Amino acid sequence: MENSNIVIDMDQAYDESIEKIYDLLEEKKYFRCRDELLKHNEVEIAEMLVDIRRKFDLQRMVVLFRALPKDVAVDVFAELSTDDRLDIIDIITDPELKYILDELDFDDMIDVLEELPSNIVNKILDKTPKSERKLINTFLKYKEDSAGSLMTPDYINLSKNNTVREALDHIKDVGLDSETIYTCYVLDMGRKLIGVVSLKSLVISPDNTLVADIMHDDPVVAHVDDDQEEVSELFTRFGYLAIPVVDNEFRLVGIVTVDDILDVIEEETTEDIERMGGVIDTQDREYLDMSVFQHVRARLPWLFLLMCSYFITGGILQTFEDAMSAVIALVIYMPMLMGTGGNSGSQSSTLVIRGMATGELELRDFIKVMWKEIRVGVIVGICLSILNYFRIVYLDHNPPLVALTVCVSMILIVIIAKLIGSMLPMLAKKIGIDPALMAGPMMASITDMISLCTYFIMAGLFLHI
Repeated sequence: MENSNIVIDMDQAYDESIEKIYDLLEEKKYFRCRDELLKHNEVEIAEMLVDIRRKFDLQRMVVLFRALPKDVAVDVFAELSTDDRLDIIDIITDPELKYILDELDFDDMIDVLEELPSNIVNKILDKTPKSERKLINTFLKYKEDSAGSLMTPDYINLSKNNTVREALDHIKDVGLDSETIYTCYVLDMGRKLIGVVSLKSLVISPDNTLVADIMHDDPVVAHVDDDQEEVSELFTRFGYLAIPVVDNEFRLVGIVTVDDILDVIEEETTEDIERMGGVIDTQDREYLDMSVFQHVRARLPWLFLLMCSYFITGGILQTFEDAMSAVIALVIYMPMLMGTGGNSGSQSSTLVIRGMATGELELRDFIKVMWKEIRVGVIVGICLSILNYFRIVYLDHNPPLVALTVCVSMILIVIIAKLIGSMLPMLAKKIGIDPALMAGPMMASITDMISLCTYFIMAGLFLHI
């Protein structure tokens, strides 16, 4: 209860500050706006600047950004979205940009450079020391969305022959410039990774203990070309704060830290949710920052494809037009069967996609998943059919054969929908397609077609039409 009150108080303080800043901006009192911004941390300041841009314009946002102390401006810049960063870069001066890039953490600086036009990047690199320029170029060449593009070279490395006292002294010397001090990496003369040792192990060990005696010599690693989603799975599985990244010769080239991987997890989750909802190519833009045309472009192609799939559904209805004319009651239960089929398939696909995303399910579990979904489908289908039989006969006063047609169709549709919902995501992953595409609107379209076909086939068998 106390924690919830704290959250409410923080939200209230934020709302009061942003309203006060709005009023001060109307009066063009920019320095007082800056003082109000500085009452908050860098994350909240970044959010406030975005709110200011939405209510007023980019220029006022940049004016307030430039009014911030330099060290605060760097931290705020790191919290802004890609589009906001680029818009600020277009307005601020080259010296201001160079200061920001120099002060950013290395991995954040690489992220910014990857977003900039090549002519600006070249201008920045020309003014960068040769040794640093070589390192930046190396990182810029890694594939997008790979472990190499996420990592930072700011880590603490030790020798296996160091004593604990030497290791702790080294951490004190270089720790301030390192991304993390909680895990140190033990390298041989060729910079090959031979082990890792935690700060906890160093602190609690006697001063004369060798690092080789307390290090773990079989560390979990990522390869520079591993996809960022694979790296996020390592963090989820092992719960580490950082994971080393190695090249083909097992040389340590950098580390990926948990704060960077949290962004990846959010990005991948957002992408999956959008695909499951039939939305594509939002390019990580926020909802309010996208124009109406951009929303249309992201949604229309998938809706068009799904609409075309319903041409097939219409063709099925046309094929069985005589059956519907002969027994009008069949039409009444079509929406229920199609909806139940879609819902059943979506349930299964959602659970399977989540299981694959968390590593709980693998492709080798195909048969186990199929057998489980068949059993679930049989039980669910029978339960729903019993309820519907009494409704159709005693409430709707339709003949028992009509009720039998609907109920048998219900059982078959639920079983088939659950099989499709569980199998399609696994097949999609097998052939290299995002499993999230096999949920939501796509699943509904497929199960609608199958539901109609099953329904009318059963009608032909039981009602002889």
